[in-house]
Amino acid sequence: MTHSARRIGRSLALVLPLVLVLSGTLAVTSVPWAGSPSESQILTAAAEADDVSVPAKQRAPQDVLRDRLLVQLQEEDPGAALTGLQRAVEDRPSLARHCMSIARSLGRAAVQHYGPTRAQSYARPVCDTSFASGVLHAS
Repeated sequence: MTHSARRIGRSLALVLPLVLVLSGTLAVTSVPWAGSPSESQILTAAAEADDVSVPAKQRAPQDVLRDRLLVQLQEEDPGAALTGLQRAVEDRPSLARHCMSIARSLGRAAVQHYGPTRAQSYARPVCDTSFASGVLHAS
């Protein structure tokens, strides 16, 4: 090695660690956790904005229908929910295969909300006798 190469090597050996330490110190002081709360809130908002690009998982139509009918059962009565189920299946025949499980869910919810005797009074042949089956199993 020549004398000038050694000299450059020594200079780098002395200067490089100093540059790395200073740049690391400057980087740490500019990180949001070292600043005010508003800066960390900005970081959180930016992190949440990244998640927006990922599409939300869509719920299955039968799950949406079941939830809507359970709310209707609570707010009105099981008869209104059963009518809603019957109309939904007529309007959208693809829901017919889920009709029995939805009707059973409505039957169980009716027992919890109205008691077994009153819940049974709403039974009718929607999706065979699945509502009555749900009432019977929840009693």
